[in-house]
Amino acid sequence: MPDSPFDEYLDLVEAARELNIHPQSLRRLIKQGRVPATLFAGKYLIERDKLDMFKSSYDPRPGRKPIRRLL
Repeated sequence: MPDSPFDEYLDLVEAARELNIHPQSLRRLIKQGRVPATLFAGKYLIERDKLDMFKSSYDPRPGRKPIRRLL
């Protein structure tokens, strides 16, 4: 059981460090709706498990990404 209700959350800077991207890039992803986050007391908070799900499919390289085809 977590000691604090915020132990399951990362702030914007911690989450950006986890993804190896700039915090401003993560803020842009949040505003685009690609990363679910909650604005609390003027800070974005991101759940650890949702960040892990996003991280598993995120490609931080710039530019268009190739489309994966099943066939």
